[in-house]
Amino acid sequence: MFDKQKGSKQTNPQNTVTPAAPPAPTPSAAAVASPQKVAMIGSGIRVSGDVVADSNLKVEGIIEGRSVESSNDVEVAESGKVVANIDAKVIRIGGEVTGDISGAEKVIILKSGRVLGNIVAPRVQLEDGALFRGSIDMNPAPVAEVKPAADKAAGGSLAAKAPAAAAAQRPDAAAAGARAEPGLTLKSG
Repeated sequence: MFDKQKGSKQTNPQNTVTPAAPPAPTPSAAAVASPQKVAMIGSGIRVSGDVVADSNLKVEGIIEGRSVESSNDVEVAESGKVVANIDAKVIRIGGEVTGDISGAEKVIILKSGRVLGNIVAPRVQLEDGALFRGSIDMNPAPVAEVKPAADKAAGGSLAAKAPAAAAAQRPDAAAAGARAEPGLTLKSG
């Protein structure tokens, strides 16, 4: 009389299935593949001179020199200050940098970051509130010189030889590693 679910299945309390515990979180593939070592210049440390790192570099102190180079990543923390050019794969700036920045993959300036210098990288990210004064070059690939088919038969033209002649006239620019920019050549006739 009180059993309203006669036609329905009755569950046996002994056969109840408890939900399985959620699987333990697995470390990311990058963390498993190669744990990156991080070299650190802590707060209260001042380095005068060039810095070269084979690992990731985190700067919480002060670096004053000509260059900071890393084959991996460089991070300038909020308390960090760098007065030098920075060259690395990925560069994250939360502190202060005075110098040119060259990122092989990406440059990120966080909202607490302050940069005075030029940036060269294929990808640049400026968070809202970041301070930046300088120029950004997001096409750092070398400029390829294309010769028209008629120039190949004639052995090249004056336009193709002009960058080499200009570099020969300015040996200081060639020695400094200046790259030749494409120019405009006008022909009459």
